[in-house]
Amino acid sequence: MLLGFIILYLVASIAIGMYAATRVRNVDDYYAAGRQLPIWIVTAMVFATWFGAETVLGIPATFLEEGLGGLASDPFGASLCLVLFGLFFARKLYRLNLLTIADYYRARYDRRVELVTGIAIALSYLGWVSAQITALGLVFNVLSDGVITQAQGILIGAAIVLMYTIYGGMWSVALTTFFQMIVIVVGLAYIAGLIAGQAGGVAPALEHAAANAKFDLLPELSTVAWFAFLSGLLTMGFGSIPQQDVFQRANSSKNENVAVWGTVLGGVAYFLFAAVPIYMAYSAHFIDPALVARWIGVDAQKILPELIKGDFPLAAQVIFYGALLAVIMSTASGTLLAPSVTIAENVLKPWLTRHAPMDGPRLLKLTRWVVAGFATLVTLYSLWSLEQATTIHQMVENAYKVTLVIAFVPLAAGLYWRRANTAGAYAAMLLGAAVWLGLEATAPEGLYGLEPQFAGFLAACGGMLAGSLAAGPRPSPQD
Repeated sequence: MLLGFIILYLVASIAIGMYAATRVRNVDDYYAAGRQLPIWIVTAMVFATWFGAETVLGIPATFLEEGLGGLASDPFGASLCLVLFGLFFARKLYRLNLLTIADYYRARYDRRVELVTGIAIALSYLGWVSAQITALGLVFNVLSDGVITQAQGILIGAAIVLMYTIYGGMWSVALTTFFQMIVIVVGLAYIAGLIAGQAGGVAPALEHAAANAKFDLLPELSTVAWFAFLSGLLTMGFGSIPQQDVFQRANSSKNENVAVWGTVLGGVAYFLFAAVPIYMAYSAHFIDPALVARWIGVDAQKILPELIKGDFPLAAQVIFYGALLAVIMSTASGTLLAPSVTIAENVLKPWLTRHAPMDGPRLLKLTRWVVAGFATLVTLYSLWSLEQATTIHQMVENAYKVTLVIAFVPLAAGLYWRRANTAGAYAAMLLGAAVWLGLEATAPEGLYGLEPQFAGFLAACGGMLAGSLAAGPRPSPQD
């Protein structure tokens, strides 16, 4: 019966997505919903896209094992990214009227910088989208009592998300994520209330967590510990900024003020509401301690879904799993579309139009084929990660290393430093990638607490400074 209700929810989501597809008339509609979206939809899209599988399953599992100290990257770094993007990047990029964020690198620097950053941005999504598809597989496995394996669930989940994303593009993402945000907020708030009733309120969980040092966020006073903390915080805090999904939501806004404040409000809402699933999972200590003992050293991601399935009535299970599916699907659809658009527009289109231009209908068809191809790649990566026992939180954390070392510095410098130029961008990308990959190969744990991707970021900053000063200035496109 529970699985039947969930199937009805999936059908409803697909129906909304397919209805949205009727509004797609051209590439602008598919990429940016015609730049017509009001602040309440933009805020909902930002919140629902970032409130993903890692927020409900991965973050609570990490908190149970490591406390707040393990959450520097997400939700702290993720929320920081959205607020910074809204305040310092959204307005400048919106005024340029671009289709993708990689278009900026071509306008500010050249085609080679566009190509490298476009590929880097697209590759960074493998981990994030795969985390959502892996979580769908986990949900189907739990709901079916193991009849559907997690690998089979991954295949089913990927097919469902692909079905409505491939046709409706940004319009499907906008309408389905708005619907899914309502399900997320109402559903999880209701379940949190039920859990509080069984756990004796919120206070016991807070007191237990405090007594076990789970609220210790800042590291000890040592250089190594602080480098490690800042590496985790800034990998997502900076590395997520040059991302197509963040740019798309701002760029779909009806004006630049909506682009700014829709992103900021979405980031704040994400940070505040991320505490709800953390509380829900931690309360298992009081409701079913045997469940925590069974899963904490094996797969802590299963504690919350198993708690709901084993200790709550059917109605609560339907609401929770409906909200969980809303969480996963809202993120999966948006993060599947974003890299596909970047690959089609910034990698394939320039190569395919060397001898003849490509009209709108052909570009739209190409993008849909890329969506299907990227979904296939994501599915294969999800199945491989399942074999490697990579956690959902780790998959998301790893996603932004490549954009931190390759794409962030050229973007920030290009927007805020007049002397930034193509030579500086080349040097930043080359040095950033070389230092990062070199340390990943020789010292993956980092040097003196300085993780490989953070060392690569610092090298990229140095490369931009040295390369730009050596070659001379070039005016930015917004000037």
